[in-house]
Amino acid sequence: MIAQILVVAVAASAPAQITAQQVRAFVERQARAWNAGDLAGYFATFTPQARFTDQALGNDNRIVPYGVSTLDQARAQAGRVFASSRVRETSVITAITIAPDGRRAQVADDEVSEITKGGKLRRVCGHSVANLVLTPAGLRSTGQTDTIVRCRARPIR
Repeated sequence: MIAQILVVAVAASAPAQITAQQVRAFVERQARAWNAGDLAGYFATFTPQARFTDQALGNDNRIVPYGVSTLDQARAQAGRVFASSRVRETSVITAITIAPDGRRAQVADDEVSEITKGGKLRRVCGHSVANLVLTPAGLRSTGQTDTIVRCRARPIR
């Protein structure tokens, strides 16, 4: 009986491990919030120290850096975009890598954004890599790197 209680106590105190299913659900939750224009919900999925790196892949396959933003800066920029445009984004996860400790993960995806402003539609394609950590409140992103690439995908339907 004491051995059974000890086993249950050890299992209950063992740190949780990130699963690929949790990562997929996290990415889906972010996408739903973003596409609904719920910026509070979207940015709540990040840690307060999150950093957002924007860059592009040039025609010569070199990375062209655009800059790094804090959480507050990224939220303000997104607010300006959503205030004047309709934004819709789709993404396809291309890789999930869970760290050996099970408390960190990295997720990569390919994205297509359609931005409608003033009746004009613009498509932007990219590759995103986000770093996730397991916090007491659940999965959170410590930031992401978005790389703009030449669009090859068909329009979102």
